[in-house]
Amino acid sequence: MPERPRLLLALAFVAFVSLGLPDGLLGVAWPSMRRSFGLPLDALGSLLISTTVGYVTSSFLSGAILRHVRLGTLLALSCAATALAMIVYSLASHWALVVAFGVAAGLGAGAIDSALNTFAAHSYSARTVNMLHAFYGFGTTIGPALMTAVLLANAGWQRGYLIVGLAQLVLAAGFVASRRLWPDESSNAQTQAERASLAETLRLRATVLSAAVFILYCGLEASSGAWLYTLLHEGRAISTASAGAAVSVFWASLMVARIVFGLVRVSGPVARWLVACMGVSLLATVALGLVLDSRAGMAASAVIGFACGPIFPWLIAETPRRLGARHGANAIGVQIASAAIGLMLAPTLVGVLGDRYGVGAIPWGLTVLAALLLIAFGALERCRRAAGG
Repeated sequence: MPERPRLLLALAFVAFVSLGLPDGLLGVAWPSMRRSFGLPLDALGSLLISTTVGYVTSSFLSGAILRHVRLGTLLALSCAATALAMIVYSLASHWALVVAFGVAAGLGAGAIDSALNTFAAHSYSARTVNMLHAFYGFGTTIGPALMTAVLLANAGWQRGYLIVGLAQLVLAAGFVASRRLWPDESSNAQTQAERASLAETLRLRATVLSAAVFILYCGLEASSGAWLYTLLHEGRAISTASAGAAVSVFWASLMVARIVFGLVRVSGPVARWLVACMGVSLLATVALGLVLDSRAGMAASAVIGFACGPIFPWLIAETPRRLGARHGANAIGVQIASAAIGLMLAPTLVGVLGDRYGVGAIPWGLTVLAALLLIAFGALERCRRAAGG
């Protein structure tokens, strides 16, 4: 591989770690944050909503933005926005300021996520995209460890956000220094003419179906991570340690799967592997609803995590082929925005299901998500075949 792609790929790996860091910080920091601001437990929702609004907005528009702005410039500006938000979090004396800058954090993260996924899908193999997403998992893993270490040192949760904010500034500087090495479609008249507008991409049936697939997949992943502990501990009377371990196993299995499929070249069409992974995840959610033993529950959690692992990266990697290079950047932006909607919406709906019918209904909520995912992906594949893709 030439020197330039190696440098850009290295920066992309670091950027995916940086995407995961803030996500990993919040869960550990929240009890200390709410005490600092004198907030109720559910006040976290206002921050999640503000970051999601920013994330969905920038993701949705990323393809259109890249028609006018160099990729390296967009990455630098987005990283700077995320850094600013983290630093403001660390200095804020009012909760309203944190919520307001949550929009900036979401705008930065959504643009980075969409832009880097677009770059990777057009420039690298599905294996590399899998590995990039494994590094996101690495970021979500070290984020809680960093915040835990800060709290154990009695440095205050603010210090954790300040560290991550400064690290994001360093990454932004890296993007500034390398901005001319990144692809630039904004000044290429021929490329501009070849690229579809966002409106054109949104009119494609495949775009709508792929958005549904991303909502359902990310809903399944997030709902599993959010509700496994409650199901096993409160619904199955499994010990705190075992239920917590099952959640850790779920996330670890998801990250391991991405590493495995980042290192191993699969044979045959990726679509067949996607169907297989979705099918296995469906069977595992059914098993989770039927088994009562703690070890069986942990095994089902591990299978769900491993089966889910490569789905998101493979879907991203296949987008330029599935929808065509003209629509690739716009479609990936829409998909990342849809993913954020799924992350926010599905766990809430599964929680409502559990509240109304008891926590024993949670795995059946996961089963419905997995089944709908398989159906939606089947419809997307039929759409591709009908279009001759």
